[in-house]
Amino acid sequence: MEQWTIKKLLEWITDYLIKSNVDSPRLSAELLLCHVTGLQRIELYTNFATVLPKPRLDALHALVKRAVSHEPVQYLVGKTEFYSMQFKVTPDCLIPRPETELLVERAIDFLRCRKGEQLVCDLCTGSGCIAAAIAKNQPDVKITATDLCDKALSVAQENIAHHNLTEKITLLCGDLFAPIIEGMDATKFDLIVSNPPYISTAEYETLDANVRDYEPADALLAGTDGLDIYRRIASQVSEHLKPDGALILEIGYAQGPAVKELLEQIGAFANITVEKDFSNNDRIVTARKTA
Repeated sequence: MEQWTIKKLLEWITDYLIKSNVDSPRLSAELLLCHVTGLQRIELYTNFATVLPKPRLDALHALVKRAVSHEPVQYLVGKTEFYSMQFKVTPDCLIPRPETELLVERAIDFLRCRKGEQLVCDLCTGSGCIAAAIAKNQPDVKITATDLCDKALSVAQENIAHHNLTEKITLLCGDLFAPIIEGMDATKFDLIVSNPPYISTAEYETLDANVRDYEPADALLAGTDGLDIYRRIASQVSEHLKPDGALILEIGYAQGPAVKELLEQIGAFANITVEKDFSNNDRIVTARKTA
């Protein structure tokens, strides 16, 4: 009977995922093996000769079958890494992307230049990855994070508790700024961040199957031009931002000019910049409120 060692499985799964056009095939193979064996990624390579028993092989086979159907590996294993932190993810929330780490970096850069406790608002928090990454890396912050989806907020709550950030982050269920109650919650913030839905109706139909068929549509779609949520944020942001505060948004790959124009129209910002990511796509808009 053929024996399937970790080394042999890693090579076979990687090759199979390549042939099936699965994203990041080697990493995906490692994650699936880690999930089934309980090992860390580095431990796979120190246990190459280990033979998997049949029950684990059967479980691995079922997961690989789902992966080649383009079900996201992060959902299959129930977790992902973002900003060097591990986060639980489920189909109720988007899978954090590496591009969003640039938003976190700019938020931390802004906060580190200010003195005293800083109040931050994270709109459309999803899994809570942005709020948690900021809170973990910036000591003197209090963050209010909102989201419409109570199931996503349940995931965020688990992630926040896992990283021991419950005292620093408050989760509120509701639409953008709506759940923030004057007298109970902070209503004006030093920094407002958001990675909102920004996919247009037409663009949604062209998304890869692993995104379109599995990730929550409500966390992706934003009207015919993808700008619906930006318009709504722009219409409310001034009343929730302190003088000399900042708004930092993640945007779609070519939305820089349109989002910048939206923010210019409200006349509340002294400086608005658009930053590209490492792929030279529009990614981050930063707007500093007039002091």
